[in-house]
Amino acid sequence: MDREIYRILFENMDDGFCVIEFLDGPHGPLSDYVHVLANPAYERHTGIPNVVGQHLREMVPDEADDWIAFYGKVLRTGEPIRFRNELVATGRHLEVSSFRIGAFEDRLVAVLFKDVTERVTAESALHQLNETLEQRVAEELDQRERAESALRQAQKMEAVGQLTGGLAHDFNNLLAGITGALEMIGRRVDQGRVADLPRYVEAGLGAAHRAAALTHRLLAFSRRQTLSPRPTHANRLLEEFIDLVRRTTGPSITVKVHADPALWPTLVDANQLENALLNLCINARDAMPDGGTLTITTQNASLYDAEASKRGLEPGDYVTIMVGDDGVGIAPEDIDRVFEPFFTTKPTGQGTGLGLSMVYGFARQSNGLVRVRSRHGQGTDVRIYLPRHKGEIEATVPADAASAPHALPDATVLVVDDEPTVRMMMIDGLGLLGIHCVAAADGASALTLLDRMPPIDLLVTDVGLPGGLNGRQVADEARRRQPELGVLFVTGYADNVVLQKGNVEPGIDVLTKPFPIEELQRRVANLLARKTA
Repeated sequence: MDREIYRILFENMDDGFCVIEFLDGPHGPLSDYVHVLANPAYERHTGIPNVVGQHLREMVPDEADDWIAFYGKVLRTGEPIRFRNELVATGRHLEVSSFRIGAFEDRLVAVLFKDVTERVTAESALHQLNETLEQRVAEELDQRERAESALRQAQKMEAVGQLTGGLAHDFNNLLAGITGALEMIGRRVDQGRVADLPRYVEAGLGAAHRAAALTHRLLAFSRRQTLSPRPTHANRLLEEFIDLVRRTTGPSITVKVHADPALWPTLVDANQLENALLNLCINARDAMPDGGTLTITTQNASLYDAEASKRGLEPGDYVTIMVGDDGVGIAPEDIDRVFEPFFTTKPTGQGTGLGLSMVYGFARQSNGLVRVRSRHGQGTDVRIYLPRHKGEIEATVPADAASAPHALPDATVLVVDDEPTVRMMMIDGLGLLGIHCVAAADGASALTLLDRMPPIDLLVTDVGLPGGLNGRQVADEARRRQPELGVLFVTGYADNVVLQKGNVEPGIDVLTKPFPIEELQRRVANLLARKTA
């Protein structure tokens, strides 16, 4: 009865099953085997019929060595194994388990297996799909990166076009005023009608001053304006500044100040900070045409790790100054463009679009940041972050307190500038004080003059000079020869060559082009007076 049950199970089991007996042959001991027993499922799973009595090397001669290796190990060690292998002759993939029957000397091994070709095909297809998917994802990401790069480039070019278009528009207007005034002065001089000259001189100077202001705003945006950072307490600055804000905004707008009494000092150019805050207050005023409340708030802020990284700042302590209004706000589609030069939401003719870009550049050049938050129809908050200054605040002398320059007939000044017109104006302006000037057009010529003439009292030099020697190098060499020599750098933008050691050293000053002749005279007189003292 038991034999009958085993026979029924053997013939009806779903998995293929066989018993093989190892044989010696031409290829060596145990180099072949014969199938001594196999169930009907053997043919279903392998595709090979009538397997009993067949020798392996006759059935699949090209694959015999691999199958001998698998089952030979089972015979020798007695340890069962499980593996998956392809029966190449029929294209079937088999999942196999095998164990030894009896002792090694019996040479019998049992094999239980099933056809997993469909599963292997599906796994291969899935693997190929994953590889294809990864490739497609990589291609999509690459295409997206190229598209985003192209978009950034297009936006950059649009900003450049907007910048150059705005510059061309504004400077053409200003140049028209300057050249027109000069032309009218020339005609009136030819006609002998000098009575009208002051009017044209005033008009030309006014246009030139506005052009200078426009240039300074552009330099502020590009972080190239010449700054004179000093330890500054923003609350004290606001005490004097707030009256100007109230006069600027008018009676329909209430100005409130919430100042932190324990506010830290910051290292900043106070004049440029005032200009930045005035720009923000003017923007706030214009955003409240029917009146409202303008609020200036000062606070301390310690930003570390994620808080600093989120704002794009170095971790540390910051002084914050916020100008807020409850006006019309900024539309969501415009919020990301407010710092672009010449971008403005104001009607044509009511804004240059340089206010916020100047504030942005000033803050970044001062190692800080400016952030804007706005809700359309509910108001705008603009917050400036400036690094905390951990030191004493020096007493400052108001600019108005500086004495007017007086005659200095015994002084000798070396003026170095490659622009003939600027060089002529500086020499003539200093000549009004009786100062003897020696001129050079480049650094090499300046050093040659220093070798040929007695010691000078002051060096006035442009920063950007042709011929391989810049103004800083000329000054360093001149001060090597005359250690106490004062130097006035004249520059059109904040050149790191000048400020390579941080703040300007004692005995050195920086004057930004364009400048009034009186300011040149004042700076030179102060440096000469310091040398004399």
